[in-house]
Amino acid sequence: MKLGRTLEGLIESLKRLPGIGPRSAQRIAFHLLQQDRDGALLLGRALLDAVEKVGRCARCNTLTEQEICETCADPQRDPGLLCVVESPADQLVIEQSLAYRGLYFVLFGRLSPLDGVGPREIELDRLVARAADGVVREVVVATSFTPEGDATAHFIAEAVRSRDPDVKVSRLARGVPAGAELEYTDVNTIAQAMLDRRAQ
Repeated sequence: MKLGRTLEGLIESLKRLPGIGPRSAQRIAFHLLQQDRDGALLLGRALLDAVEKVGRCARCNTLTEQEICETCADPQRDPGLLCVVESPADQLVIEQSLAYRGLYFVLFGRLSPLDGVGPREIELDRLVARAADGVVREVVVATSFTPEGDATAHFIAEAVRSRDPDVKVSRLARGVPAGAELEYTDVNTIAQAMLDRRAQ
């Protein structure tokens, strides 16, 4: 069955979303056009509006409608703490934890030479300049615990220390999640938790 150029274009566009394969893209397209045309119009307008109005914060690089995001503009935040994350989604998770009251720098990626992502693509120079501004006391590296995330964390730590040895660089701890039972936790997580153990 031929779907036509417009419907094929919609399906191809939906396939660009993370986690959406060809079949899911078809289901979403058919659902929107068959059962929720109002939702489709709302989604289309919201996407256009976001693309036109949302940019990056001049200080931390996160997504915002203003030149400086609300977090950077908040005088209640501790400017001596700078948390480095890979994405605005990671920043949101840390904010929702209510465990951090400093500022952020969003990389929009992580080092991955095979994918053509180097220090320039994650704006490492800008991050290091911010970390060495004389205000930042500690850089908290909150990249993911993947080989690329670990390499990025190491690279950031070395770059910050070489620019300003007085700035402390820390990394999120890894280990057994709260509420987890050891019996059902994978051995790599247990091994890392044992290595990162602390005094009680």
